[in-house]
Amino acid sequence: MSNLRVCVYCASSQKCDAAYLEAAERLGRHLALNQATLVYGGGGAGAMARLAEGALSAGGTAIGILPQFMLDLEWGHKELTELHIVDDMRERKHRMIDGADAVVALAGGCGTLEELFEAITLKRLGLYLGPIVLVNTLGFYDRVVATLDHCISEHFMDERHRGIWIVVNEPEDVVNAIQTAPRWNSENRNFAVQ
Repeated sequence: MSNLRVCVYCASSQKCDAAYLEAAERLGRHLALNQATLVYGGGGAGAMARLAEGALSAGGTAIGILPQFMLDLEWGHKELTELHIVDDMRERKHRMIDGADAVVALAGGCGTLEELFEAITLKRLGLYLGPIVLVNTLGFYDRVVATLDHCISEHFMDERHRGIWIVVNEPEDVVNAIQTAPRWNSENRNFAVQ
């Protein structure tokens, strides 16, 4: 896993079930112990904070990508390895996934889901080729996967698109999921439109 750059999508909510916060911290620690560089949204609250703190506490590298307006609101984490300030949310998303070897989605709200669906779309179009792993804490992603399955059954996506994402139950399953993910290549865009 050494030298891998892993982009993680997660939330800043501090009101969610403690299991989600614990999963974020465990994932950060897990990535650090496997010598992966964490890249995330740079937030200093909720699962975002716990993810970074898990990585840093295990001697890992945590890189945050934060829009200027969030820095102005003092939403950024203050103890990251690196904090990059960008102009807006679009640039943040681009910078997070740019150069990522894998994408991981923890539970979250509309921002997390938007980032996840953009990554799935980019992979469908052959513009991002790495693994996409959903950490299904408390069954959070069951309905999302059911919706994607429905898109496939209604022929808005191809059956082969099921290979775009992998679902794991525990943060500690992420590294193995990344390492054993089916290979995806840009030729797969040939069945993006059928």
